[in-house]
Amino acid sequence: MKVTSDLRGRVLYITLCGEMDECSAPSARELCDRLIEENSTVKKIVVNLSEVAFMDSTGIGFLIGRYKKASRLSIPLYIENPDFAADKILNLSGIYSLIPKAE
Repeated sequence: MKVTSDLRGRVLYITLCGEMDECSAPSARELCDRLIEENSTVKKIVVNLSEVAFMDSTGIGFLIGRYKKASRLSIPLYIENPDFAADKILNLSGIYSLIPKAE
């Protein structure tokens, strides 16, 4: 799992690329947590999933963990561009009630 970031104004964009599963989640979690901590004054965080080729329940746990971390810093978190399969999993999980899609 590759993690890249882009700071545009006061918005932190985090892009995930690859497969989000049990093997890739720990390193992605560590990188994203560091990015959130280093950018604790941003207005919002957008997690772009357009390049995620596969995501299982580990991905849901990953997103909820980043949501909790951002919430402790009073930063809203949004999901952007999930593919059809990921969107279906996220819809079924009810995660959009916590982390809305970016507009």
